[in-house]
Amino acid sequence: MPTVDRKSRPGVWAGTLFASMGIYAGLAASGAIEQPATTLLLIIPLILGFQVYRSIRDAAENRNAGSPAIARYNRRFAMASAGYMLAMGAAMIVWNRYQLSDPLIVAIALLPAAPTFAMIAVMARYLAEEDDEYLRYRSVLAALWGLGVVLALGTLWGFMEMFGLVPHVFAWWVLPVWAIGMGFGQYWHSRGADA
Repeated sequence: MPTVDRKSRPGVWAGTLFASMGIYAGLAASGAIEQPATTLLLIIPLILGFQVYRSIRDAAENRNAGSPAIARYNRRFAMASAGYMLAMGAAMIVWNRYQLSDPLIVAIALLPAAPTFAMIAVMARYLAEEDDEYLRYRSVLAALWGLGVVLALGTLWGFMEMFGLVPHVFAWWVLPVWAIGMGFGQYWHSRGADA
C-alpha cells in the first residue's frame, strides 16, 4: 500500500481547520476582533477547508482509488470551491464597506451561491460520467455521509439555539460542513472501510 506524505494527511488538516474555526469563533464572540479583521480572518478557515479537501483527494488518489471521471470531478470541484471562497470573501468585503441598495444586496447575496450551484452540478456530472459502478456507489455513500453530518449538526444546533444555549449561525455553513463530511466519507471508504 502506498504511503501518504504528511502534506496529504486529512486528519492533521481537519484538526487545524477545526482549531482555527474555534479560535475565530472565540475571538469574534468575545469582541476581541472587529471589522474588517473578522472578515479577513474568516479567510483562514476557508483556505484550510480547501486544504482538507485536497488532502483527502490526494490520500484517495495515492491509494489508487481514482478513475478518469474522478480526476475530472476533482479539477471541476476545486475550481468551483475556489470560486466559492473568492465570491464569499468579495461579498463580505463589499457588504461591510459599502452602503448598498436592495437590488445590489440581492446580487451580493447571490454571488457566493453561484459557485455552490456549480458544485452541485459538478457532483451530478461526475455521477453521470463515472463508468465504474463501485466508485459511483462509494461517491453516493460519501455524499450521504456529508448529508448525515449536516442533518445531525443542524438539528443539534437548532435545538440548542432554540433554548438559548448557543448563538444563531447563518445557514451558509451547510455547504462547507457537507463538503467536510463528504470528504471524511470518501477518506473512510478509500481506506477499505465499506459500509
